[in-house]
Amino acid sequence: MKKNSIITIFLLLPLFLFSQETLTGMIMDKNNPKDNLGVFGANVYWLNSSTGATTNEKGWFTIPYKKSYKKLVVSYVGYKTDTLIITNLEPIHHFITPENELEEVTIKSKKKATQRSFVQTQNVFTVNSAELLKAACCNLAESFETNPSIDVNFSDALTGTRQIQMLGLKSPYLLITQENLPSIRGAAQVFGLTFTPGTWVESIQITKGAGSVINGYESISGQINAELVKPFTDKRFFLNTYGSLGGRLELNTHFNHKISEKWQTGLYIHGNYRGEKFDRNKDNFLDNPLTNQVNVMSRWQYLDAEKGWVSFINVRYMNDAKQTGEINFNPSLDKGGSDIWGGEIDTKRFDSSLKLGYVFPELPFQSFGFQFAYSNHEQDSYFGLKTYDIKHESIYSNLLFNSIIGDTRSKFTTGINFTYDTYDEFVNSINFSRNENSFGGFFEYAYDNLDNFSFTTGLRVDTHNLLGTFITPRVHLRYAPWEKAVFRGSVGQGRKSANVFAENQQLFASARQIDIQSSGGKIYGLDPEVAWNYGISYLQGFNLFDKKGDITFDFYRTHFQNQVVVDWENPQRISFYNLEGESYANSFQTEVNYFFNEYLNVRLAYKFYDIETDYNSGKLSKPLTPNHRFFANISYETKPVELIKQWKFDLTYNFIGDQRLPDTSSNPIEYQLEEYSNSYSLLNAQVTKVFSKKFEMYFGVENLTNFTQKNPILASDNPFGANFDSTIIYGPIFGRMFYSGLRFKID
Repeated sequence: MKKNSIITIFLLLPLFLFSQETLTGMIMDKNNPKDNLGVFGANVYWLNSSTGATTNEKGWFTIPYKKSYKKLVVSYVGYKTDTLIITNLEPIHHFITPENELEEVTIKSKKKATQRSFVQTQNVFTVNSAELLKAACCNLAESFETNPSIDVNFSDALTGTRQIQMLGLKSPYLLITQENLPSIRGAAQVFGLTFTPGTWVESIQITKGAGSVINGYESISGQINAELVKPFTDKRFFLNTYGSLGGRLELNTHFNHKISEKWQTGLYIHGNYRGEKFDRNKDNFLDNPLTNQVNVMSRWQYLDAEKGWVSFINVRYMNDAKQTGEINFNPSLDKGGSDIWGGEIDTKRFDSSLKLGYVFPELPFQSFGFQFAYSNHEQDSYFGLKTYDIKHESIYSNLLFNSIIGDTRSKFTTGINFTYDTYDEFVNSINFSRNENSFGGFFEYAYDNLDNFSFTTGLRVDTHNLLGTFITPRVHLRYAPWEKAVFRGSVGQGRKSANVFAENQQLFASARQIDIQSSGGKIYGLDPEVAWNYGISYLQGFNLFDKKGDITFDFYRTHFQNQVVVDWENPQRISFYNLEGESYANSFQTEVNYFFNEYLNVRLAYKFYDIETDYNSGKLSKPLTPNHRFFANISYETKPVELIKQWKFDLTYNFIGDQRLPDTSSNPIEYQLEEYSNSYSLLNAQVTKVFSKKFEMYFGVENLTNFTQKNPILASDNPFGANFDSTIIYGPIFGRMFYSGLRFKID
């Protein structure tokens, strides 16, 4: 879409607006009647219609009204769903009741662990805490094991790091935020997902395709936003312990304390440790690195519902240490030597953030917000005789204003933001340091006709000291042609600077030489990455044998105008260069959810990827990415005894098709690989026993079929030689792994 066309849309939209009656109200938690605590994120909609709204951070909502609307439905995760009879337009104040405190013998309703909205314009689905508990979920990188839209892969055979992909593209092409503040970027790209413990996460919102212009210009394939637990709504005390036969031990504790009627604070402590050495495949290298992480966060929440103010303050410090390499490696004796290969990755990270919001008491549809975040990330690391050190200091600020044009069918958000990043980066003592800063403004307009059509269109203009001045347009459409059916479409552009070393740190755990083919660009001599993403989606709800279900079809295409090509096709080197030709990623997914009853759910999904890039050696499909994937998840819960005691069973199956492997034909015969890997299956299972409202235990196994990749490290017998390579990983290395843990909580 041309820039002039988009601007014309913004100018003409107000001409089509007319006044509309609305209903306002506040949804509160029955557990906090004295605090008048509003519930953020509750769903409010008119029965038998597609007209809905979501409560803001104060618990307020505004929803369009017609005379034909009589019954208002209020729902929220873990709470009873209520239906209210509306006879006038006076503001309502309604308390919702937790499900586990109901006095009824049977549960009246049960919220889905994964929610797809029929009324949101963007293709967003929410993963709540019930879904996160289906697996061990020790950190954010492991929170997607039961989600078919996100692929979780190991980046190499040494660091044990899991990287995620969506729409066939790695995490650097995703905008990953924490409470809508950019978090996993720059120096944190590879290991950053492991720095957020799973118990800290309240819910995850996953957006496919181009994201909102409000959050910046970097989103290309989508956005993942993690909402953390809130001091006002989290348990007063929470304890989670975890241990595995893989030698991993974890401890998570939450302490929440009420300071005053308006202030609540929480202290969150996480620690994980792996000190036992394993070498199951007998290649003389550790199957998993030795690790030691301490992670502490102090969180403050302020809420003045009457005056309309809400604020969050976070301060966090993390220290993470990893040791990898040969099983007999001793850093104090062998570091810097060429007898025993090993490496260490030491990361210290400090970050803080402030979110301040104000909702006009008499105009709950109007608000402004201010966001500020600061982080300091320091990583010192070496891999054999190669060193990689990076310090990344980042500042992010965002000021925004929300209101309506005419009535609540037409809403807009506008604002400005500023980012500053400084990188002190050294690769084998070569300095690649740089500074980046950008200033931008944005305007996003959302229209809903209250019936079957809505759209969101946004435009932002940014000026960047290295990328120049550029415009980022994005459009999302939604159309509901019949009951329980939604078509969605989106198109948008994104761009980013490629952090070639931080995003590809596995290259250091190999003998490959680094080759940057400069073309005069301002970042490593390379140009910025620019891509368009187009997507369509169809969601259909259905009833089969009087049971509910839904089916989704998604197709997305990402087309790169420029890409920094990461070329692994020469086994003696890794090359980085600007795209000359074509690069695209096509992703098709179909997913079926069926609810046999409120205790038994089944989810099935199939994905097909078509990803090709023009390399210097010709057009090739993306290596280490299967064309076909199949996913199945079965969740079963026994009927609660005394409303609480029950068993929960979860089983997840993944089929991963064959994958093209990078070319190794120039290696000696003993170090050559086949052109394609074999397909394989993975099976994970978990059983949870809920003893009471306060206490539960869980037991599980990952990779129950015990599949492992044979010879994951090339030339492991000569790690200082020319053919050593630990980067060609297409499957698990460790094999079957049992774990167990417990959760204890006090309200």
